[in-house]
Amino acid sequence: MAKGNEKVIAKLNQALEMEISGVVRYLHYAFMIMGPNRIPIQKWFHDQAQEGYQHATLLGEKITSLGGHPSLNVSKVPETKTHAAIEILQESLVFEEKALSLYYEVLHEIKEDIALEEMIRTMIRTETEHLDEVRKMLVTKNN
Repeated sequence: MAKGNEKVIAKLNQALEMEISGVVRYLHYAFMIMGPNRIPIQKWFHDQAQEGYQHATLLGEKITSLGGHPSLNVSKVPETKTHAAIEILQESLVFEEKALSLYYEVLHEIKEDIALEEMIRTMIRTETEHLDEVRKMLVTKNN
């Protein structure tokens, strides 16, 4: 491991574990969505799982580029046994907020690696967009 990268690599590994758990989480959610809005919500969850896979791939490649070893751990995915669409979306909101917070932690550890900084800023933008979408999906009344 390259000297000075330990903190960044540790944070990137946390993000990797989170993204892999997101793949599991969103696939499970896609399987469990039922009802008249199943198709668009299921598609959105499948898209989220695919994006988690893509993010995990980017993170793993960056970890090895920095001289680190990608984690084999997966952040715990709780089984709440609540599978109503609104409850799943609320769980997604909490998960996306944690992801955004973690990416800001990674950003604060980056020193002079502009490529890594831009990659993390892109992930921050993406997570922010996810939060916006989940919040919109959770609106139940017209204003």
